[in-house]
Amino acid sequence: MKQLFIYALLLFSFAAIAQEKDKNLPRGNKEFKEKNYADAEAEYRISLSKSPTKAIASYNLGNTIYRQKQPSEAKLAYVNTIENAKTKAEKHKAFHNLGNIFMTEKKYTEAVDAYKNALRNNPSDEQTRYNYALAKEYLKNNPPKPPKDDKKKDKDKKEKDKDKQNQKKDGDKDDKDDKKDDKDKGDDKKDKQDGKNDEGKNNKNPDQKGEPKPQPGNSPSKQRIENLLDAVNNEEKKIQEKVNAKKVKGKPVQTEKDW
Repeated sequence: MKQLFIYALLLFSFAAIAQEKDKNLPRGNKEFKEKNYADAEAEYRISLSKSPTKAIASYNLGNTIYRQKQPSEAKLAYVNTIENAKTKAEKHKAFHNLGNIFMTEKKYTEAVDAYKNALRNNPSDEQTRYNYALAKEYLKNNPPKPPKDDKKKDKDKKEKDKDKQNQKKDGDKDDKDDKKDDKDKGDDKKDKQDGKNDEGKNNKNPDQKGEPKPQPGNSPSKQRIENLLDAVNNEEKKIQEKVNAKKVKGKPVQTEKDW
């Protein structure tokens, strides 16, 4: 019943402004009353083309378009009416019908503002006051949702906080890994040092890796070998001399040849 009351007020507002001198405007009013809304729209548009700032023509055009179930386009006609209105009565009726459209679209914040402006131009209109109270009640029970940008900001903030937490966890993990790597490097360095020490103990000669170094006394020195060779050679020489001496003694003396 409340919405039906709002729609009825729209027709009432139209009838209150139906007066003008040009032929197209009264023709449009006649077609509107007969519910020939398409023909009425054509007449109003012709009238408005002749006088673009004519508030009555744009207001009646808005009513006609609204009756053809095109509220979004009707809003433009009402806004045009408000901009060109010369009297408070014209502004009051345009704001009132604009509020009706916002109510059907469930835009209760805009509806409250529209009805408030209508009352500023005509505080004594009880029907506008009733619709204004109704719009406030609907707005209270249906508060507007936060803008999408705010939702996006909240989402971005949550994602950033999550990323920071993940980075912190990754940083702690990296620190642990770094400490572990440093410990492993220290162990490797210690192992290498121990290996070098063992290698130095077991193999000081780099050309004899893995082989034990000969101990003194196990093998003759170079000078000793030379001495032994000299002794052997001297011994052999003496033996040879003895053999040759024996050969000289046993050889017969050759006599001089007779002629």
